[in-house]
Amino acid sequence: MVRRTGRRPGNPDTRDAILAAARTAFAEKGYDGASIRAIATSAGVDPALVHHYFGTKDKLFLASMNAPLDPGEIIPEVLAGDPDGLGERLVTMFLTIWDSPAGKAGVGLLRSAVSSEWTARLFRDFVVTQVLRRVMGAVPMPPEEAPLRVSLVASQLAGLAMVRYVIKVEPLASAPREVLVAAVGPTIQRYVFGELPKG
Repeated sequence: MVRRTGRRPGNPDTRDAILAAARTAFAEKGYDGASIRAIATSAGVDPALVHHYFGTKDKLFLASMNAPLDPGEIIPEVLAGDPDGLGERLVTMFLTIWDSPAGKAGVGLLRSAVSSEWTARLFRDFVVTQVLRRVMGAVPMPPEEAPLRVSLVASQLAGLAMVRYVIKVEPLASAPREVLVAAVGPTIQRYVFGELPKG
């Protein structure tokens, strides 16, 4: 008998049950409050089976969001290099992703987040735990200012995605990528490194 190697075939119903339990747990308790053990219990499976299908909690969260990409793989590329070019690199990477096939899934997520409070909670947790925390941990900025700075960056990029890809306001919707990088990059740079208003 020849023994097969690799991941054993899984039951799609089990995978779907885990994803359904994960979506509920993440929406109700947030990323930090949801545990693999509780999700497994809710799905009626052993925690080891959750790890078998999805690996880590991060990967399970991304799957439950139908996220088209893993920020953990992209953000280090953006953060590498001269800090003076961070804003332009971030906008370049952002537009490259949204102009790719992954952008279609991003548009769907953004539309859902706007129309559904349940999806909005998931999307908010995704942005905070998978994107903003990673940036705050890697970019040198005063800890007391970091949450506001990265939230301002998120607001700029979310607005750009909404206007260019969802409501498609011209001429921004069809503007060349390099024009937007040159226009928006310095604003991102100021949000990250510039002086904040005293309040």
